[in-house]
Amino acid sequence: MSIARSDGRVQPARAGDPKRVGPYRIIGRLGSGGMGTVHAGLDPAGLRVAVKVIHPGQAEDSEFRARFRREVQLSSRVHGPCLIPLLAADPDAENPWLATAYAPGLTLDQHLAAHGALTGGTLYAFATGTAQALAAIHAAGVVHRDVKPQNVILTPAGPRVLDFGIAHAADGTSVTRTGVMTGTPGWISPEHYRTGTAGPESDMFAWGTLVAYAATERLPFGTGAPDVVAYRVLSEEPDLTGLPEELRELLTKALAKNPAERINAEAAAKECARLLARQATQVLDTAAGPDPTRIDGCLTTEWNLPSTEDPAWSLPTRRRRQHVLMTAVVTAIAVAAVSGGIVFYSSGDRADGDLASDHTSPPTPSTEIPAPNGASAPTGSGGPATATPAPEVDPRTIKIPKDPLAGITNPAYTRSGDETQPFPEEWRASATADSAAERNAEKTIRDRMTSMLATKDMNYMKPTITFNQRAQTVMVTGGPVPQLPETQQEVFRRAGEMAACSALAHRLKDTPTTWPYGRYSVYWKTSGGDLDATALGFGEATDGCLSTTAGHWHGDDAGMATAEIPSSDKAEIRVADSAVKAIVATWNTNTAETNEAPLAVDDGISLGFDPVENAAYVWTDDPYSRFTSRASQSNLTSAAEEAVCRKLTREFHSNKSWLYTRWAVAVHDSYTGTRQFIGSGTCPS
Repeated sequence: MSIARSDGRVQPARAGDPKRVGPYRIIGRLGSGGMGTVHAGLDPAGLRVAVKVIHPGQAEDSEFRARFRREVQLSSRVHGPCLIPLLAADPDAENPWLATAYAPGLTLDQHLAAHGALTGGTLYAFATGTAQALAAIHAAGVVHRDVKPQNVILTPAGPRVLDFGIAHAADGTSVTRTGVMTGTPGWISPEHYRTGTAGPESDMFAWGTLVAYAATERLPFGTGAPDVVAYRVLSEEPDLTGLPEELRELLTKALAKNPAERINAEAAAKECARLLARQATQVLDTAAGPDPTRIDGCLTTEWNLPSTEDPAWSLPTRRRRQHVLMTAVVTAIAVAAVSGGIVFYSSGDRADGDLASDHTSPPTPSTEIPAPNGASAPTGSGGPATATPAPEVDPRTIKIPKDPLAGITNPAYTRSGDETQPFPEEWRASATADSAAERNAEKTIRDRMTSMLATKDMNYMKPTITFNQRAQTVMVTGGPVPQLPETQQEVFRRAGEMAACSALAHRLKDTPTTWPYGRYSVYWKTSGGDLDATALGFGEATDGCLSTTAGHWHGDDAGMATAEIPSSDKAEIRVADSAVKAIVATWNTNTAETNEAPLAVDDGISLGFDPVENAAYVWTDDPYSRFTSRASQSNLTSAAEEAVCRKLTREFHSNKSWLYTRWAVAVHDSYTGTRQFIGSGTCPS
């Protein structure tokens, strides 16, 4: 999300701004843009963070929300020098948000407007730091896609690249559905103009432009009408006059028309480091490779920007901060338990701990959140701690880890982010499990699907699990079953996607350098024969299937359709019967002093279960039009939540095979003739 910052200083909050986002107390604004607002926040320890909250209009777009979630996961992988670490995010909040370490200072374009071009050691330090940042981003399998002056902050400790990955989710430069090129002329690579694609090579083209712009205050291909600039990018050589000769040679490689001829980020970082060391010492042997420790010192030494202090942050005193640090973990646990949706990431990058102007490194956040039964808790890393026995973890506990491939530089799965659906030929070429790991995954997927389907008396749907290593895809196939109801085929799809996604994500997390499967596809055989099948669904195991408790869960039509299929599980039948009676009793108790008419058990209240998302659905066809007003719908939601959660929680603690912790309520909409969801959520432990 590329959001303009005013000058890095805290601006007053505006009417309607949140007082708190996740565990962060909001004290003002840092900037805003078309996609969201950046708030200045303090964590429980009083350390400074930038909290970016998506605008409500964007949050209502399910496709944007899915892209935002995906980019958060990609960004959580990236750690390295001159980056601003992602600390926490909740893509499933009502208004999705993410938090990063706060970086004081002006963006590059703001600095150039106020102070002019970068020169001498500062210029070489800028080139080195930004190249190192891109090298770390690319090593994690991520493409920035929006390298430009607004996304580089010049902090007192050096340059910091921000919005890696997230920028693409919000306003990335790409070809839109209508084929219209978006992006800023002058920062778009030749291959992006030609094909609409942007890879690491495009980032390096933008890096060359960035460094040239920092040194000369002009774009290598000039300005003007977009088509004129595009012609220059595609056909003319860049104008690099005014640059030091050795740096000009390097940027010429970065700005090559052919992406295959372009220097990569790692090589550029090494070459810039060598030039930086020469600036610092003037005696470094050009044939010798730079010493990393010495180069880090050179970058800091040669970087010549003053520190700034903004009194608006109103940090607590040191004594107060020490006390707050002692209680920060407890506070974080409480906040996470209330919100149920914050995903914390461990930055693993102590080099960026000096981004706050008090130069205090924030404690490493947790990578887990308590599941509905509260089995796990965050831990800090602020210093030595007394070892305590790990609590016994309920096997049903759902942990919320980082992206399964977070921090892995050379994963066996290489198609991360590839949204191309598998071809029918790839399904036909898939084979049965060959290795022990494949057989283990096959059993995990089949067992999970079988348990979900069994509750709906759909045991006859026997899934076949096959593997296509070239496509890095696991195929889940069912059928053919004559005259199968469409609703049951949909249940098979949902069960297959959930089981495969979870199984593959765990494999990616546990054995990332050897497990090559990160994609899954669900098929249904037609009656035409074994070589004919219809694709029902497709997805990637890194798309958040492990984070099934993150955010506020919402019921949907697919879950409702599954819940309407009668259950064959005795425990589900028993709980459903008692829950309906409890809803009626709770309604009658809660509305005894209002004008609401009492309910009876046979007044059309129904309850069913969706084993795919572990949710209980309550619905009524409202034959007497009792639930048309907001007040009556609110009363019904309250009664259902109270009664259903009481029953689900009791069963959860007494029955180790019980997985249901969510609830949703729907009523008949007389205007559309369909059901309208009026409430949903996750039961507290």
